Amino acid sequence: MISRIDLRGNTLPEGGALRDLLPRAEFDVEAALEKVRPICEDVHHRGTAALIEYAEKFDGVKLERVRVPAKALRDALDQLDPQVRDALEESIRRARIVHRAQRRTTRTTQVVRGGSVTEKWVPVERVGLYAPGGRSVYPSSVIMNVVPAQEAGVGSIALASPPQAEFDGLPHPTILAACALLGVDEVYAAGGAQAVAMFAYGTTGPDGCPPANMVTGPGNIWVAAAKRYFTGRIGIDTEAGPTEIAVLADDTADPVHVAADLISQAEHDPLAAAVLVTDSLALAEAVKKELEPQVAATKHIEDRIKPALAGRQSAIVLVDSLEDGLKVVDAYGAEHLEIQTEDAAAVADRVRNAGAVFVGPWAPVSLGDYCAGSNHVLPTGGCACHSSGLSVQSFLRGIHIVDYTRDALAEVAHHVVTLAEAEDLPAHGAALKARFGWKVPNA
Repeated sequence: MISRIDLRGNTLPEGGALRDLLPRAEFDVEAALEKVRPICEDVHHRGTAALIEYAEKFDGVKLERVRVPAKALRDALDQLDPQVRDALEESIRRARIVHRAQRRTTRTTQVVRGGSVTEKWVPVERVGLYAPGGRSVYPSSVIMNVVPAQEAGVGSIALASPPQAEFDGLPHPTILAACALLGVDEVYAAGGAQAVAMFAYGTTGPDGCPPANMVTGPGNIWVAAAKRYFTGRIGIDTEAGPTEIAVLADDTADPVHVAADLISQAEHDPLAAAVLVTDSLALAEAVKKELEPQVAATKHIEDRIKPALAGRQSAIVLVDSLEDGLKVVDAYGAEHLEIQTEDAAAVADRVRNAGAVFVGPWAPVSLGDYCAGSNHVLPTGGCACHSSGLSVQSFLRGIHIVDYTRDALAEVAHHVVTLAEAEDLPAHGAALKARFGWKVPNA
């Protein structure tokens, strides 16, 4: 059901050579880019008409309008299962606690007497958020996108989610209910690359969507490719690929827990990655044995879990020591990394590359998906080696405000002129000379 990669007995290679030994899903955004290009440009030129046409082509839905009526949002919330509502409200509450604490404040640094630099944090004006549809419904992704945008102070928030044939062309009602709980009333029944194009270019008419400055949220390869296509025109969070979990475990880990956590990510998608890194052969064997009955007892077995666990992206990786295990998980850069070892907190503190780290047996990835307060929109495909998950900072821009008096400028003017001439940019220096009667002080 799951393959084994044995790295024992040899010195581990460094950097890219080690990454090449580790399992990873094939996710060719560049190839998908050529397929989404005409879709994006069609939305550019035909707007809402193109969105309606693609909804029929890709989602099997004939829409009359793309924007979701306000009544549909209210009805979805009114009809929401009370237990689901309670769970969503608690998830929102905890996410607000964490994300509110991330908000940066304006700070002024006095560089010299009379010379200061202030860093002011300003939210983007408008964001388009994406909540995927398809195999599952993700109201949790609505929360994870909306809460940090709101806590950052974004003034205009719109959300898109694919239309669903079984709900008369509206996005899933739980998605709509989550939007209503969060106070998001601008919602569009649009999915895939066409939704990203709608946010990037904007559309006109009664159901028109003003263009956004930034688009965030997970999605399939077509969404990722559209984000790449529009990078530069809009800000993006990340080109999210298939979800992944890595578990670093030693012989103190419970194989029942480890197997359950691997399966929990495998049920997302046949390309989902489930990786166990361990120095314990006994644990590896126990987890492999435990997978079979747990898989047999769950849902989505044939279409998601089995192909995910059996795919090239999933494996049990054997290492000689926990030290080697840390090198492996840092090279892998998992979206979700669980540490199930003795003194897990100390081990977790040494991790450098992960989207989010879950410490010990009582912090499974599922907790982070819903109710830890952390954000679950995280870098995939090894991007955790250089990128962060979604946060309040994702929606803020730092602007430097430079304020110098005449005396403060005079003190450093000769250095500025010297550096300008060293770079063969004499007009830069002349801009200072003009302020001092063309004779720079202290020159």
